[in-house]
Amino acid sequence: MNHISLGEIAMLLAAAAIAAPLARWLRIGTVLGYLLAGMLLGPFGIGQVFSFYEAKEILHFAEFGVVLLLFIIGLEMRPRRLWSMRKAIFGTGGAQVSISALILTVLGWLLGLPLVTALFLGLVLSLSSTAFALQVLEENDELTTRHGRTAFSVLLFQDLTAIPLIALVPMFAVTAAATAEPMSAWAAMQALGTIALVVLAGRLLVDPFLQLVARTKVKEAMTAAALLTVVAAAVVMINAGLSPALGAFIAGAMLAESSYRHQLEADIQPFEGLLLGLFFTAVGMSLNLDLLLDQPLTILALVIGLLAVKSSVLYALGRWQDLAPGPSRRFAISISQGGEFAFVLLTAGVAANVLETPLAEIFAVIVTLSMAATPLLLAAETMLPKDRIAATPDDVMPDNDGHVIIAGFGRVGQIVARVLRAKRIPFTALDRDPEQIAMVKKFGAEAYYGDASRLDILAIAEAGKARAIVLAIGDIETSVRTAEIIRKHYPELPIYARARDRNHVHRLMDLGIENIRRETFEASLNITRDLLSGLGHTSRDVDYSVEMFAEHDRRRLKDDYAHFTDFEKMRDKARSDAENLAKLFDEDAMEQAKLAAEEREVEVKT
Repeated sequence: MNHISLGEIAMLLAAAAIAAPLARWLRIGTVLGYLLAGMLLGPFGIGQVFSFYEAKEILHFAEFGVVLLLFIIGLEMRPRRLWSMRKAIFGTGGAQVSISALILTVLGWLLGLPLVTALFLGLVLSLSSTAFALQVLEENDELTTRHGRTAFSVLLFQDLTAIPLIALVPMFAVTAAATAEPMSAWAAMQALGTIALVVLAGRLLVDPFLQLVARTKVKEAMTAAALLTVVAAAVVMINAGLSPALGAFIAGAMLAESSYRHQLEADIQPFEGLLLGLFFTAVGMSLNLDLLLDQPLTILALVIGLLAVKSSVLYALGRWQDLAPGPSRRFAISISQGGEFAFVLLTAGVAANVLETPLAEIFAVIVTLSMAATPLLLAAETMLPKDRIAATPDDVMPDNDGHVIIAGFGRVGQIVARVLRAKRIPFTALDRDPEQIAMVKKFGAEAYYGDASRLDILAIAEAGKARAIVLAIGDIETSVRTAEIIRKHYPELPIYARARDRNHVHRLMDLGIENIRRETFEASLNITRDLLSGLGHTSRDVDYSVEMFAEHDRRRLKDDYAHFTDFEKMRDKARSDAENLAKLFDEDAMEQAKLAAEEREVEVKT
């Protein structure tokens, strides 16, 4: 990056800041927005801000965004989630990749490509764009439909397939035209040993290390630790001659059940999103648009052929999964494009002598155009007769739909969690005290390290899909800050809050929260009830006194809200309310004494 000036860096950041929101507004997907921005800025574009060599330099640096993406994908690969989706993932997803790759390989071979090259391109083009497709489905409110869930399963299998493909690119280079030599037995053993080392480190070392860093409560240290985890895994794999992306994926998968998974994902995502955007921008810069002008019919025919093959296979699989014709079409079109991993694999293929640069450039253009065609094809599909089936309660994304978020896993949060677990209601518990998390794990409870007052943590905990959130954070400022963020970004999410004191209640009421319970109020009333009984008061007097106080206090709590920031008024009102309550008790005592005297007179007369 030494040749990139500060002004050019500003241009890249401007592209990221403008292209993505503009693309989202135009409903064409942020990936396509980045690609178009790169095409405008690149050597073949209108702006010609960056040279070809600068574009390659940026692309090489930004490939770390793909490494971070694979780490996050690894974090999502929880065994329970994979097991519940195994039929859709490995059945439908496996069939799609296998059949599409086979057909594309045969077509490539018939067009004159060497068999190994055709096989490599067939596998590369069989993959779709996870980021692009999921965004399109979400923007069209189709992610929770059955065909949306099926598309998600296929994309998940493709993500899993991309990992070994990236690692095995050098194997495709063992051809007569290539200079690479077959991997020796010793090199293979070294590769397997390195993978085992990364797995072992992820299991035994990383979690204790993150716990140690988390205890310092220094946010930037936790962010640095998250990045160090990814970089260390990548460096180890590079030194062994393997893909850094593979190391990042393995490291993420080993931490999928970690208590720090949510925090890791939240800390990594901003870097991953920015670098991945930079990667797509650099890909756009590197696209040889002269090829499109020189061979428009050939490239257009190949784009149509790619979309036709993949959409036909996907449509058939959709019908095989008992989807109606309409949902099958939406399913097929949504993930018929080429994917972001194609750019990574094409670049790796050129480096490994599997492909020649001109051929890789042509297919990079084809993949880009197939992405651009997807929103247009989906828009055209809406003009066809509608027979789509609406989403049902069962047609939801797996894993966390309908769960409850417990923010704060201390005494209150743990009691709520025990009841939810007994009722088999799913929940995600968050707490920012690593010692507390370690302690509750010993008793079989499950909680994740994460600051619920951060929007990115709430997003990763899927607050948008939650049925409710229990605000059980003990610290008042953190509790209020969390409530503010929830109210702003998830206004429909019901909040059930724990409050430490009256001022805390009023601050939560100020945010429109109604379901609030003071943490010690009910316990204090029960202690008072036992105390009065122990002092010899009648059960009737005990019940009256406690219930009257509780009713009076709750009414006063609401009345005080009007001026809870005025200390003088609050003090004067507290004194007058205390006097009024004492008078009520005195009057009741006098009334009870009078009744008792009348009863004694009646007894004497009889």
